[in-house]
Amino acid sequence: MSERPAGSFSPILARSRTIHRPIAPVACDCVKLIFIRHGSAILLSEFGEKPATVGDVVALGANTLCGIEPEDSFTVTTLYLDRDYVVDQVFWQHAALLADRLEAQDFADELYSEPAQILHLGEDRSGMLMPWLDEMVALSLDGLSPKKFYRLQALLFSVLDVITPYVRTADARRTPTQRRATLPGLPLCRHFSPLRTEVRTSADLLRTGPEQRWTLQELATAVHLSPSQLGRLFVDAYGKTPMTYLSTLRAERLARLLRETDLPIAEAMRRVGWHSRGHAARMFRQAVGVSPTRYRELSRQMTAA
Repeated sequence: MSERPAGSFSPILARSRTIHRPIAPVACDCVKLIFIRHGSAILLSEFGEKPATVGDVVALGANTLCGIEPEDSFTVTTLYLDRDYVVDQVFWQHAALLADRLEAQDFADELYSEPAQILHLGEDRSGMLMPWLDEMVALSLDGLSPKKFYRLQALLFSVLDVITPYVRTADARRTPTQRRATLPGLPLCRHFSPLRTEVRTSADLLRTGPEQRWTLQELATAVHLSPSQLGRLFVDAYGKTPMTYLSTLRAERLARLLRETDLPIAEAMRRVGWHSRGHAARMFRQAVGVSPTRYRELSRQMTAA
């Protein structure tokens, strides 16, 4: 599921790349900010099918599918931010409203209820970010030195200060009487993977066999946990339930089949584990932003171009 660059753990990573070929929808288990530096593309995600060009920033929540159909070459700088690190920043930003750090996760889910957004900064405003982004890439490319961490964090905060006004948020109202009685928790150094063996095993089972007719009970039995235990631990690790995670995997695999084979759409749906075409189409559109038919059309248009 994760496309996080390899290397030692850091809550902030920056990478630049030029994309020449379509990228099938993929989900990453960290928050991503994609800054478009050159070219244009069609993006596919929960916001549907939308164009993006220089001056735009794509903001993606953890485990949110996004595909890219470049119109020629397409250069981006991507910031990968650990989910727990982002929650920490939300807590300190809204500390007056929150009882403790654990409440910040629920608050963030309410506040940032749109997990996929395209922010239209414009070329001039986004241009001022480029020197900061280049320095972030240089700092994180060969492994971040602890002595340089605060510089990297300062650059990130400068970038966030520019783009945050463009992020759409919900009206999440909080009062002291709404606060939950919870204990503060330490940040979890997850390396973008779950800590519990049972959760990691259950995710592996879903990844290797998404075509099976999984139920939460069957999955929990396979890893010797109760369904409620597995559900709770899985959400802590991946930010979504096992069955929602399974839908994301199936959408990724269906997208690959639609791109790389001539299988009838109904047959491709069955091969990834969806046996109701209507249900499959709804789930695919929810994850990728377009219908399977439209996705195949776009893929063929890009191949022929």
